[in-house]
Amino acid sequence: MEEPVAILKLRIIKGTNLAVRDMWTSDPYVVVRFGHQKVKTRVIKKNLNPVWDEELTMYVTHSIPLVLKLEVFDKDRLSRDDQMGNGEVDLADLAGAARMQKTNPSPYLAMKNKEGSSCIKRVDGHVVQEVCVKLQNVESGQLDLHIKWVDLTD
Repeated sequence: MEEPVAILKLRIIKGTNLAVRDMWTSDPYVVVRFGHQKVKTRVIKKNLNPVWDEELTMYVTHSIPLVLKLEVFDKDRLSRDDQMGNGEVDLADLAGAARMQKTNPSPYLAMKNKEGSSCIKRVDGHVVQEVCVKLQNVESGQLDLHIKWVDLTD
């Protein structure tokens, strides 16, 4: 197994205006894939604006493409879980900011708008990206995330 070079502390904050998949509501949860790793949040019952505020941990190696893949599902008891949208977060800017953080004294390292809206900044010596991801392949919904890059190569 390849040695990790960093840890991603991924905080799934909340979902907003998620799609209805049951009669009038949904029971959403989020699945995150990063390379061969897969983690998921708990299910929030009967809520189109769920607040998970849940931290998930993933490992970064040199061979993993720097893209987080997000999927939102509606938990069903008697049938297959319904898909409620998906999205991606490109972590290349976050990785670059982590590499340059020692030489750049600014608390704001980079800003971008590719995934929706995003800001990369330094918090307590770590590089953090705040992201709002507009869900794709669905009629509505977005996810708010905080991603902390913890470098293991120091």
